[in-house]
Amino acid sequence: MTLISMLIALIIERLAVRSNGWQLSTYIRPFLQMSSKAPLLELSRHPYGVFLWWLLPAIALQLTLIAINFWLFDLIASTVVLLVCIGSWHYRKSYKQYLNAAGRQDHEAAFLTMQQMASDQGLNNQELSHGQQLVWINFKYYAAVLFWYTVLGAFGALAYACLRQMAEPKTYNQQSESTIVRDDDTEITAEATPAASASDDIVSDELAHYWQGFATDLCHWAEWLPVRVFGLGLALVGHFSRASGVLLSYLGDSTTPGLQAYTDIARAAEPLPDEALNCSDESCTLVQLAKRNVLFFLALVAVLTLGGWLN
Repeated sequence: MTLISMLIALIIERLAVRSNGWQLSTYIRPFLQMSSKAPLLELSRHPYGVFLWWLLPAIALQLTLIAINFWLFDLIASTVVLLVCIGSWHYRKSYKQYLNAAGRQDHEAAFLTMQQMASDQGLNNQELSHGQQLVWINFKYYAAVLFWYTVLGAFGALAYACLRQMAEPKTYNQQSESTIVRDDDTEITAEATPAASASDDIVSDELAHYWQGFATDLCHWAEWLPVRVFGLGLALVGHFSRASGVLLSYLGDSTTPGLQAYTDIARAAEPLPDEALNCSDESCTLVQLAKRNVLFFLALVAVLTLGGWLN
């Protein structure tokens, strides 16, 4: 049932899911607003209670699944939760805007789009290429969610996705959905993003800083194993001899951020120009590589399911 849920969710997300109702940030923001008031406020600020606070949505989901205990409900609920966790329409729109701008050779619009995407994620690493930023988004919204769904079911997927959203600065601002590039019949132009006022913040700056710092630190450990697993996948579907050396150098490393490790492996696994299919730049080849990696993981899950190692 794990594989069926994953396939259904990925197909629907690709073809039909567009509204804010299918994005996790829509539900995380009310939870954060509720947590800024007692009694959740004390729990969320406690050095150890914050772990229980973060897991509350996932625990509530798991208790519901256990209480009903019906396979059809479990399949539907798990698929819906997985759909919400991988919902990335905001980034998908930005990616399309980036491709449109790049196709029209509008480098300024392409740069502004990628800059906005990096700002939404809280990325301050200016050395990352556009392709590496896109690969990292693919990992956070697809690969890591699928990994934890495979390991811990809907509980794991929702727990990681909540952590991921809490680590993103745009989660704490109501006006996070902004259009940077406008696509019309003749040209693509960059539009300025209005500055958010204090009234647009869903919680105080102090709380937002504390929760974001907690989520960012914990994400480092939540992503450690998925980065290595999908890094191996990148090596297998990409340039193995180059990527395997980089992967081995990060295998026992617990200090290097997952962002750096994963993007370094992806760049090393990038196919040579004459091996890339229908791609003329790094962004395209790395995105293709990331998509093949997800397909490889699905094939691995299918083999484990058929072999009886995964229920």
